[in-house]
Amino acid sequence: MSELLSIGEAVVADLDAIFGLEARSFRAPWRRAFFESELNAPGRYNRVARDDGGTLIGYLFSMYFLDEMHVNKVAVSEPMRRRGVAAALMDDCLAFARAHKVRSISLEVCESNQGARLFYERLNFRPTYVRQRYYPDGESAIVMTAEVGGA
Repeated sequence: MSELLSIGEAVVADLDAIFGLEARSFRAPWRRAFFESELNAPGRYNRVARDDGGTLIGYLFSMYFLDEMHVNKVAVSEPMRRRGVAAALMDDCLAFARAHKVRSISLEVCESNQGARLFYERLNFRPTYVRQRYYPDGESAIVMTAEVGGA
C-alpha cells in the first residue's frame, strides 16, 4: 500500500474531506469548526493520507506538549481500512514524536472496539486505565499509552 499512499500536513483545503470522513466514521463526530481550530493551534501535528489519485483517505490529529503527545483522532475511509493506511499515519506520528523527543503517546479507544485495541497493541500501546462513560453514548474509553523513547 505504501507506494500508493502519501502523507502530508492537513490544511484548510482538506477540511471538507476530513469532516465528511469524520461524520461517516464516528457516532459522535467532531464539529467541522473544531477541526479548523486545530489546524493552526500550537503544538499540533495533523496529517492526512492520500491515495495515488490525491483523494484524502485518512487523517490523524494529535497534540504535543514538552515530552508528551496525545492522538485525538485517527480515521480511514471504509474501503481503505485494513490496508495499512492507519499504520502509515501512526508510523508518521511516531517518527515525529521520536524526532521531537516525545517520551510517551496516549490515545483513547472505545471499550467495545476490539479491532482498534488490537491494532494499537501491535504498535506497542498498552491499556493504562478506563475512562468511565467517556463518550456521549455512555461507552467507556480505554486509555492506551506507548513509550516512545524521547530524551
